[in-house]
Amino acid sequence: MSKTTHAQWSSRFSFILAATGSAVGLGNIWKFPYMVGESGGAAFVLVYLLCIGLIGLPILVTEWMIGRRGQSNPVNAMASVAAKAGQPKVWALVGVAGVIGAFLILSFYSVIGGWSLYYTLGSVTGDFSGQDADGIGALFSGMLASPGLLLLWHSIFMLLVIGIVARGVTKGLEGAVNVLMPALALLLVVLVGYGMTTGHFGEALNYLFNPDWSALTGEVVLAALGHAFFTLSLGMGIMIAYGSYLGEKVDLIKTARTVVIMDTVIALGAGLAIFPIVFANQLDLASGPSLIFVTLPLAFGNMGGGLILGLMFFLLLTFAALTSAISLLEPVVEFVEERTPLSRSASAVVSGIGAWALGIAALLSFNVWSDPVLFGLGVFDLLDKLTSKFMLPLTGLGAILFAGWFLNREGVAEDLGLSGGKETLWVLLTRFVAPIGVTVVFISSL
Repeated sequence: MSKTTHAQWSSRFSFILAATGSAVGLGNIWKFPYMVGESGGAAFVLVYLLCIGLIGLPILVTEWMIGRRGQSNPVNAMASVAAKAGQPKVWALVGVAGVIGAFLILSFYSVIGGWSLYYTLGSVTGDFSGQDADGIGALFSGMLASPGLLLLWHSIFMLLVIGIVARGVTKGLEGAVNVLMPALALLLVVLVGYGMTTGHFGEALNYLFNPDWSALTGEVVLAALGHAFFTLSLGMGIMIAYGSYLGEKVDLIKTARTVVIMDTVIALGAGLAIFPIVFANQLDLASGPSLIFVTLPLAFGNMGGGLILGLMFFLLLTFAALTSAISLLEPVVEFVEERTPLSRSASAVVSGIGAWALGIAALLSFNVWSDPVLFGLGVFDLLDKLTSKFMLPLTGLGAILFAGWFLNREGVAEDLGLSGGKETLWVLLTRFVAPIGVTVVFISSL
């Protein structure tokens, strides 16, 4: 395909799978269910859905719309759409920040993706079988202490990501999500089915869906607000890039609603898969990331059928990591391909190697380079904080302010098929509700 011909999604369904795959990541598998349980169950879910409807969905639609109008990478798309609206091209900085943010996140996200691959292999070879808590803890600590092991799996994971993205939109991105997302859903259904046999499924249902309104504090609402923003891969240039491959006939609001529902269903499904195992084995829910890499392997290693269940769980985790990682690389590759003489595959290799190299610095912060490098943080934590606390919310804020205040209202309404009360509601959300919500998230996270 020539550089003058911009790729397109082959179908709305493939686009939905790709956008959902980007949204469904490692955080959905452990963080969202954990947040739900600790923050009022169904009460938290309702607040989260309200936040995602009022803040997440408008920004998601906005980023898609900018991408579709610009038919280019996030930087060029922002510059082009701004110029056509009679606005200064400095708005392209929103796209720049998004692309840089995606690149930085991918560098350390790939390290964790490598962990998932390592644990997938470990579940096959029986590394967890018969281990006590100390043994499983030593396995995790040993992995983190070994730069060579972390580098190996980080490299394998990045090779997979580069290989998929290098193949292009239809053969690469679509081909991957058309296989990975149904496989992820199937694995989730099987694991939920197993959860029903543990005798603790009712406890998990109660934990997730029984509202405890007294638990709804200001802090909980902020947590729901923050997660609603971050779960949809907003502020990373991803959705602008994905939007650039969209045709005019796709209903953006309807499609965004579908993606939000699928993302939430998968996240809650993960809770129904994990929590029965947690409760059946008297495990600690409040163990954060170690729930995935220490606590659950302990359970898998000491239960009937644990070998198969462990393999299925870590495959689920790996698939979720892969679908998110390819979406993180995509805006970077699209930018390099369209701004340089490099082909699609060469752009993927160059961009991927760059992220891989920075990832080496991130993985070394767990062992030989553990000393803080800036603000008392190691490279891994620094990259995480820089992106999640600053770059993403500010980029998302820039996109929604641009769409709400600087684009022609009538043109936006026509793009989105809005009129009357729906148009008024959209203006209210994009000009006031979503910007204020993102600002609150940003300030509260400092």
